Amino acid sequence: MITSFILIQTERTKITQVAETLADVDGISEVYSVSGNYDLVAIARVKDNDELATLVTNKIVDIEAITKTETMLAFRVYSKHDLDSMFSIGL
Repeated sequence: MITSFILIQTERTKITQVAETLADVDGISEVYSVSGNYDLVAIARVKDNDELATLVTNKIVDIEAITKTETMLAFRVYSKHDLDSMFSIGL
């Protein structure tokens, strides 16, 4: 599984609308509103790089209120939480 973090700038009045739209996109597991240079961070979890490319260049690009994105790939996870087991019990 490929995990990536997509940093997103939006039109200022459309942050909530964009977040809700992103949350409904297949491959996006979470969307956070954040402070700083970006308005939102979307967490993408997809099968492979081709699926990530399709997500970013064919789905996210169609959301008109998005003005800029930056995609970062995760190489390794360092966490005390076992995410796989959390998702398997439905949390």
